[in-house]
Amino acid sequence: MKFVRRHTATAIAGVAAMALLATGCSSSPEQAASADNPVELTVTTFGTFGYDDLYAEYEEANPGVKVKATNIDRGSNARTDAFTKLAAGSGLSDVVAIEEGWLGSIMEVSDQFVDLNEHGAADIKDNWVDWKFKQGTDPDGRVIGYGTDIGPQGLCYNGKLFEAAGMPSDRESVAELFGGGDATWETYFKLGEQYKAATGKAWYDQSGFVWNSMVNQMEEGYYTKDGELNIEGNPEMKDKFEMLAAGTAAGLSANQTQWDWGNGKAFVDGSFATFVCPGWMLGTIKGQLESAGGGTESGWDFADVFPGGASNWGGAFLSVPKTSEHPAEAAKLAAWLTAPEQQVKQSAAANNFPSTLKAQEKLVADATPNVVFNNAPTGVILANRAKGVVAQFKGPDDSVIQENVFGPALKMLDAGTADADKAWSEALTLLNDLVVNN
Repeated sequence: MKFVRRHTATAIAGVAAMALLATGCSSSPEQAASADNPVELTVTTFGTFGYDDLYAEYEEANPGVKVKATNIDRGSNARTDAFTKLAAGSGLSDVVAIEEGWLGSIMEVSDQFVDLNEHGAADIKDNWVDWKFKQGTDPDGRVIGYGTDIGPQGLCYNGKLFEAAGMPSDRESVAELFGGGDATWETYFKLGEQYKAATGKAWYDQSGFVWNSMVNQMEEGYYTKDGELNIEGNPEMKDKFEMLAAGTAAGLSANQTQWDWGNGKAFVDGSFATFVCPGWMLGTIKGQLESAGGGTESGWDFADVFPGGASNWGGAFLSVPKTSEHPAEAAKLAAWLTAPEQQVKQSAAANNFPSTLKAQEKLVADATPNVVFNNAPTGVILANRAKGVVAQFKGPDDSVIQENVFGPALKMLDAGTADADKAWSEALTLLNDLVVNN
């Protein structure tokens, strides 16, 4: 099935376009913000962005600008919020954060976003790793998003739990245990079985995040590079699903609720020993530990290794909708927030990994120990994990497939209510109901 603009996206674009006409957008030049011409800029992000101090810094450096920030708990809810407001033709903030997983859907309505080329994007494009800048560029060459972070993956593990299972716990030995540059998912699950046999406890928190990592690692994921759906009849994807299902059936999953983990309790009570960690997930774990009263003594560490090799999960962009009344000021703020200097500060606040080259170089040069992860040099490790990462094409329903097609099927595996064949069949049924026939 070739990728074509879907009826829902066309409807969103049409409604939004009519709304723009109805509001009668002014063609007069935008007056720059100043003390005599105050401007309020609204910003919507999600999850852990680490921007609070940066907003204050920007306001101080730009008299007349007031930033009003909204943060939505997670990316899937931010997607719903964005597309609801796109359909209504109003309500979007001046600057909107877009997650990589639903960038494909945004590209279907990219004409509803300001072309940042009109505000100097070409002059700063070399700030970013090449593939990140290209991701924010639509097929017509319009730049609709400045990249924030990227999500190279390393392995989070609990050193105390490893020691209790008779496994090595220092980062270098753990990387070697998993196979170093030749680490495979087969080894990951085999070690999980050994850990389960030694402790009686689970190896990973739940199947969903492991599955996301496996899929993101493939040269082509839920869609081919040509925009065709790439699930049914895909032997590589089916084999990986069966491998994960076998591990979960062997008791390696702790059947935790995504994004909850018992309000962080599972990170401190030994519920599981390993966790797939794109850079931004380090901030998530830090927040979960704080929620559960845990901290540097909890045993979590970060190893320079990942099953199957280089993999990127997630990363975001800052975009300016055409409904903004202050597009020039909004584009200026988005460019500033994503500049290398600010990405370094964002990384320190959110524990994510920047997408700009100079910011990455700064993190490597500083090699700052991350006290939450046993003083691991997380910036250095993530820079190593970023080597070899190539952006995977994300189709219009990529995030829907991840959340609503495979999500329920994987929960069946975790709960023990389905085997691999039944869960795979459920995913294909949901794929047809929610994507193919929608």
